[in-house]
Formats: sequence, structure tokens, C-alpha cells
Amino acid sequence: MALVYLSIGSNIERFRHVTSALDALEARFAPLVVSSVFESEAVGFNGSPFLNLVVAMDTELSVGELSQWLKALEDANGRVRGGAKFAPRTLDVDILTYNQVVGVVDGVELPRGEVLYNAFVLWPLSEIAPDDVHPISQQTYANLWADYDRSTQRLWPVDFSWKGQLISSAQPLNN
Repeated sequence: MALVYLSIGSNIERFRHVTSALDALEARFAPLVVSSVFESEAVGFNGSPFLNLVVAMDTELSVGELSQWLKALEDANGRVRGGAKFAPRTLDVDILTYNQVVGVVDGVELPRGEVLYNAFVLWPLSEIAPDDVHPISQQTYANLWADYDRSTQRLWPVDFSWKGQLISSAQPLNN
């Protein structure tokens, strides 16, 4: 079994698509560890705000098999392929880490580069895995988030309910 961290993002029918992703991931890979849900401005293009979160799970699938499964999940949620890299998304699910693997495996860069550069990935990752170590920097996610220049990207936690429970709540920005 491999410990995997995934990022989930959506800026089209956000609550519906994030819920759909969580439902599908839980049905296939339960149990999940789910971060708070954050809203952030679009990065790289002018667009509606995104909802973002990180999920931890174990899987017996290889990197390639998991990547294909996630692409099918995105497609089932109306993901349009072949457009601009930075564009609105119904659902975007990316493999951030797969155990401590480093390199390109089955066409997937591990760990995903945006872990170190995007607040909408690093903050939720540091929330659910503060003491885990990034495979390349060898720093904990808590330390990486503590050292992050937060003036570069704005994001904030939002209220989000899943399966009848509040799993994320808006709170004062003190992080």
C-alpha cells in the first residue's frame, strides 16, 4: 500500500464537484483524511475563485493506474481536456506525493512541483500532514508552510459540509 496525497480543486459548480470527488474517493479508497476546504483566487488566469483541499489515502494502485483512475473521475465530472493549462475547471485532482517517490513515474512528476509554490496546496497539506517530510526539500510541511510567503497568493478557509457533517469552517485568518 502506498500513502498518497491528492489535491482537489474546482471553480465550476465548485461545491457539487468537490463533493462528487470526495464521494468517489471514499467509495474506492476509504478511509480518507480530508483537510479543510479553502477558497482561493484563480492562479495564472482571470476566473472565478477555486475551492481547494488535500486528501490523504492509501492505495494498492500503481502511480499510472491511480492517474488513470483520477482522470476518469475528472472526466465523469465534466472535465474538458485539451484547452489552456490555466483555465476554469469542473474538477482537477492531482497526485501530490506517492510515498516518498521522486522522479517521473508513468508520466507523473513526483512530488508535484506545486506543493512548494502554491498556497492552496501547501496550507491544506500542512494541516493534515504537518510532520510529514517533503521528499526533495526534506522539510516538514508545517515548516514549509511557516516559511511560505503568504503575500503571493490569497486563500481562506470556507464552510463545507460533506455527508451531513461540517468538515471545514470559515475562521479568522491567523495562519
